[in-house]
Amino acid sequence: MHYLLMYDVIPEYASRRLPYRKAHFDYAAPYVERGELLLGGALANPVDGAILLFQGSGPEVAEQFARDDPYVKAGLVSEWQVREWTTVVGPGAAMRVTFS
Repeated sequence: MHYLLMYDVIPEYASRRLPYRKAHFDYAAPYVERGELLLGGALANPVDGAILLFQGSGPEVAEQFARDDPYVKAGLVSEWQVREWTTVVGPGAAMRVTFS
């Protein structure tokens, strides 16, 4: 299954994240290596949030990521939530639908 970790960020996020950026990427690296974190990045124009795509058997990995993320701990993320995402189209879809 896929899970979206969605961050709401503080207004100064784009500039205030810079001192924590390396720690955030270093923190994310093992999740990527284990195949749990598939994609992630900030929303643009305006930079007012971020979305990270996880895969796994439950939301726990995404929730744990958020709890210990350097961005969250530094107060750059004002709120976060994890939502299950039923993916049905595309090569990586969890519940791929085929059309004949």
